Amino acid sequence: MSPDSLTPGSVRSAAVLNEQIRALWLRAGGSLSPQEREEYEGLVVKWAAAIRGEVIEAA
Repeated sequence: MSPDSLTPGSVRSAAVLNEQIRALWLRAGGSLSPQEREEYEGLVVKWAAAIRGEVIEAA
């Protein structure tokens, strides 16, 4: 999918979610607890939806 085919809102949401994922890994020091793993999985699902241009609920 080209960047031109994404809506500006979904690109921004994907970028924000990506930063949240990166911050989670940094806080966890590279090893996620079960609770952090659950949070990570939820963020990845939302990030993937944003990349596809789907409307997602705010994190």
